[in-house]
Amino acid sequence: MAKNTYKTNTIKNKEKEKKAGKSFRLKLKMDFLKDRRLQLAFGFFLLISSLFLFTAFLSYLFTGRADQSMIEAVPETGLKASGLETENWLGLFGAWTSHYFIYQWFGLSAFFVPPLLFIAGYWIVTRKKLLPLFSTFNFSFFFMFWISVFLGYLLLRTDGIGQWGFLSGGIGYELALLLDGMLGWGTFLLLAFCLFVFVIFYFNVTTLIGFNSKIKEGVDSIEQNLRENIEEIKKPLDAVPAMATAGGLQVEEELAEPTIDEDEEEEEWQVTKKPAPPVAETTPAKKVSTLDFEIEDRTKEAPKSAHLEEEEDSDLGFEVFESEEEDEKVVVQENYDPTLDLGSYQYPPISLLNEYDTGKIKVSEDELRANKDKIVETLTNFKIGISSIKATIGPTVTLYEIVPEPGVKISKIKNLEDDIALSLAALGIRIIAPIPGKGTIGIEVPNKNREMVSMHSVITTDKFMKSDKELPIVLGKTISNEVYVTDLAKMPHLLIAGATGQGKSVGLNVLLTSLIYKKHPSQLKFVLVDPKKVELTLFNKIERHFLAMLPDSGEAIITDTSKVVNTLNSLCIEMDNRYDLLKDAGCRNLKEYNAKFVKRKLNPEKGHRFLPYIVLVIDELADLMMTAGKEVETPIARLAQLARAIGIHLVVATQRPSVNVITGIIKANFPARLSFRVTSKIDSRTILDTGGAEQLVGQGDMLLSLGSDIIRLQCAFLDTPEVEAVCEFIGEQRGYDSAYVLPEFAGDGDESKVGEVDLAERDNLFEDAARLIVVHQQGSTSLIQRKLKLGYNRAGRLIDQLEAAGVVGPFEGSKAREVLIQDEYSLEQLLNSIAEKNSKY
Repeated sequence: MAKNTYKTNTIKNKEKEKKAGKSFRLKLKMDFLKDRRLQLAFGFFLLISSLFLFTAFLSYLFTGRADQSMIEAVPETGLKASGLETENWLGLFGAWTSHYFIYQWFGLSAFFVPPLLFIAGYWIVTRKKLLPLFSTFNFSFFFMFWISVFLGYLLLRTDGIGQWGFLSGGIGYELALLLDGMLGWGTFLLLAFCLFVFVIFYFNVTTLIGFNSKIKEGVDSIEQNLRENIEEIKKPLDAVPAMATAGGLQVEEELAEPTIDEDEEEEEWQVTKKPAPPVAETTPAKKVSTLDFEIEDRTKEAPKSAHLEEEEDSDLGFEVFESEEEDEKVVVQENYDPTLDLGSYQYPPISLLNEYDTGKIKVSEDELRANKDKIVETLTNFKIGISSIKATIGPTVTLYEIVPEPGVKISKIKNLEDDIALSLAALGIRIIAPIPGKGTIGIEVPNKNREMVSMHSVITTDKFMKSDKELPIVLGKTISNEVYVTDLAKMPHLLIAGATGQGKSVGLNVLLTSLIYKKHPSQLKFVLVDPKKVELTLFNKIERHFLAMLPDSGEAIITDTSKVVNTLNSLCIEMDNRYDLLKDAGCRNLKEYNAKFVKRKLNPEKGHRFLPYIVLVIDELADLMMTAGKEVETPIARLAQLARAIGIHLVVATQRPSVNVITGIIKANFPARLSFRVTSKIDSRTILDTGGAEQLVGQGDMLLSLGSDIIRLQCAFLDTPEVEAVCEFIGEQRGYDSAYVLPEFAGDGDESKVGEVDLAERDNLFEDAARLIVVHQQGSTSLIQRKLKLGYNRAGRLIDQLEAAGVVGPFEGSKAREVLIQDEYSLEQLLNSIAEKNSKY
């Protein structure tokens, strides 16, 4: 026992010695940290760091874009050369620090870091607190992330990440992208919730204005009711022992039972079973049972019973409200939904488009540096100084932005286009002097290895799939590798030009496929004109879904020139009919009209109907102008001038953009022009009003002119098997009974058909239509449609029969036919003579 005791004491002493050694070393460390000299040094370091970061961040707002390419090229150029070219006020390290804090990490919210460091340094040096350090850290840390994510989400929604990406920083944008993928517009709700919770905890908000007094009053009233009930219960409970004793029952022993619930049950049983006098004892017993029930309900089940009572009341009222709401729901469900005609229609999946591995094709640093040196050398040989140069790599070309020294004329640089092309040994050098919106001059140099932009890569982006445009089309990628999506409804018409083999047909397929991926067949129809007969035949399979044609036409895709003229004039009639409908509805454009029709504010019995968008695509205008000339030019000009508001949009393509094909009338009404590579500068000026299209490198390289802006794009590549797969997927589904029927147009060659109308086989509504025409003195097909509730084809046959009978005059284009019968008496005589004549046969 003694030895064991001695050994135990020895172990305890050793443990005490170890603990003492550790505490001594820890004490030395703490004493070192308490050294005032070290604290002052660290405090001044934080103060200077805060001033350094603030100055660097502020300078980044003015010099960040110029220094970005320099920061990324530091490993190749070296610290010394990079530092000499850096424009940040605090040199290379200031540019590097601000680049990471603002561009890579937190964006503008990085400005929270310098004040936080300054407050901490000031407290360490002076032992005085400007602000509470811990709460200030929480405040800065929260808002640094919150503002970064908020700005990132705004940039994501407004597609401004390319130019304004520094506002949110990389962390903010990536988090916003993640939240948008999971929540969509709910990201705003999540950010608002986080801000609300932070304000509650940070400012210790426990009450809301107007709610505190109400809650307190409610709690006080509940407590008062409980006190009154308990006092009422105590009175009959006090009388129970006396009554039980008078009745010969041993209640006191039973009240001594250990279980409270059993006591209460036993107590109630004794009260109810007691053989007591009827007046003195039964009355308290009833009060006891009743009050016990009431207090039990109020303390345990009062919320439940109250809720049930409210539910019962609400059920009574909810049945009425629900019936009213059901009526409202019925109204909402009765709203016209054009997609229900093809309710089982499925949009084509993205898997039908091919993916191409283009990650290996990149512009090397050696190529960039060599081109940069050659450009600088060429300009220096002509005594043109450059203050800075920056490169932006695109899928097809690289844009070198140069800033000339003061005093250098822009025209002097622009005239050196051929010399720069010679020094670079490259085809398709294009100089933009100056770049709109920037104080720089751009030199576009084709890449040695071009990147293929697949249709799959651009159509799967959120920018296209989540687009809210009326007719969104994705054309490809810009020179800065951004997906370009535009709205055909706002163009409102598109003129396309390009030499043979430069990507014009692929561009048309991309445009049509973009619309097919975004619109339902009930919302969009195509009128396809293909004089070459082979380019648009792939879309034959979607005839009963997306195509429109003339009533008696055998094929939906128009290849015959005479049918093209009739189709264009039929579209003019459709345009006039739609304008009549818009006039009756009091709407200014197709969007307002369809919105009214969907809400059942327009009566279909008066001829109103849901109007889909119609896109007219002409693959080769030059061939039509050669064969038909004015017969084609006049309806195209009318449609281009007037058809925008009623949802008819034109896409016209040609190989020869000469002045006799693209006439002044056509050109004036096509503000949006798209040009692939052309053969001469004259053709470029004809289509774009400026040169540059002759310098393109082909294979989908194109220039898009929207007013005064010209954008260089690389068109997405869409192979023929991909188009076939998309069309087959749609064609295999259930479609409409036929293609969308355009109004019937009787040209000069169709006038003889009127005489062939047999009045013996006249329509059952022939006499009603004749009386209607004479009463209104208006010979139009649309009047018969609205008043007699007929389709356009039957109304057109009635007009032909009325013309053969002599009630109305011949067709006069877009004007209404002349009514030849002036009164009803003359009409009755004519109808009787027709009836007698045909009864003999």
